[in-house]
Amino acid sequence: MIPIPVFAGETVAIFGLGRSGLPAARALTAGGARVRVWDDDAERRAVAAAEGFALADLGAVDLREFAALVLAPGVPLTHPRPHPIVERARAAGVEVIGDIELFARAIAAAPEHRRPKVVAITGTNGKSTTTALLGHMLLEVGRDVRVGGNIGVGVLDLEDMHGGAVYVLELSSYQLDLTSGLRPDVAIILNISPDHLDRHGGMEGYVAAKKRILFNQGRGDSAVIGVDDAWCQQICTEITAANKRTTWPISARRAMGRGVYALQGVLYDATEGRVAEVADLTRARSLPGRHNWQNAAAAYAAARALGLSSSDAVEGLMSFPGLAHRMENVGSIGKVRFINDSKATNAEAARQAMSAYPRFHWIAGGRAKAGGIDSLADLYGAIAKAYLVGEASAEFAAALQGKAPYVEAGTVEAAVAAAFADARRLGEDVIVLFSPACASFDQYSDFEARGDAFRAAVHALAAPRVKEATG
Repeated sequence: MIPIPVFAGETVAIFGLGRSGLPAARALTAGGARVRVWDDDAERRAVAAAEGFALADLGAVDLREFAALVLAPGVPLTHPRPHPIVERARAAGVEVIGDIELFARAIAAAPEHRRPKVVAITGTNGKSTTTALLGHMLLEVGRDVRVGGNIGVGVLDLEDMHGGAVYVLELSSYQLDLTSGLRPDVAIILNISPDHLDRHGGMEGYVAAKKRILFNQGRGDSAVIGVDDAWCQQICTEITAANKRTTWPISARRAMGRGVYALQGVLYDATEGRVAEVADLTRARSLPGRHNWQNAAAAYAAARALGLSSSDAVEGLMSFPGLAHRMENVGSIGKVRFINDSKATNAEAARQAMSAYPRFHWIAGGRAKAGGIDSLADLYGAIAKAYLVGEASAEFAAALQGKAPYVEAGTVEAAVAAAFADARRLGEDVIVLFSPACASFDQYSDFEARGDAFRAAVHALAAPRVKEATG
């Protein structure tokens, strides 16, 4: 846990008691603050009360008694409209912040010798893989690395800071909206495409949230920016012109005179006045496809910015074991290989996985995002057959009509069984790709639960065959 002393002797309100809220309550209490907590969910309130935290219905009390309101990132801050607690806090003149801002203030308040290095990673797609990958690379060379934020452990539940530590943090646009004081030593923006537009009032608000990761950087800091989309190209141009920090452009689509780029699976380093071929990423089994080559380029650039040698950075890339629910190979039954890409919660994320295979059986569906799968039309020809699940079934069926064979399977379990039955009849190496292009909330609590259901369905199919083989 990271104690937060900046509100010592004051009272702080915390709304939302999930991954960020309870750790914030512990951290503020350890730093000498008084906390009052609330969540609309009675079960979460009960957990907090069992830990000894004082409950206070923040919709009813006078908020002027609080020095700040710490808001869970899942609670609407501005759009589609602010949550009532946000409106009440603003009316009372109480600042609204998140757990990442508490972390930033703790660093700012620490003496110089105790301040750690911070790498902050955002983007529409690839954040989790890049965060885990960079953490692995640093761990492999013996650095004291702590990985968290929007992945795994909430930031304030990580081990306390010291001058030799490196925090590698995945940050969502929701978290960045609640953050004003963070100054990362290395900031990474991988890519930007439309997502969460309802929460940011449109594309401009979404891009503005992502750009907050760069706000406080100055001389000696580094920014790693993907330049494979127009939004990030513009950001890279702006910050390079400002000349406040070292800029590392990255690409998985084109060669560059300066930066780090990957073409056809080969990673190139063009940061020291010459172009050097540094790695064959096609040999990195856990980093298949062009989107993962962009992730690898970003992690490599960040590692170099943190002082790793090129050879050490490459060794870390090649030994990365991969991340669950992101192009995860969950096993094979005969010649049929199953890939769990449950993290693909929008069409652009699904495109990354679909582009990695020339032909595949596709399991997709859930709660559709705006635009559905229309943007994937150029990939329909690679679909051997689609198996549609969840709320989006009818919508996706209409999109695929006459363009790719499909069946409305309904559930993930039924889709896995149907896909396997069709795939095994081909008598050749076949990919069954679970890349939903949808949110999970129609049938599951989150993408992890959805991916676990897919994995369990595959293992259930495999179990009788293992029993038959062993007698």
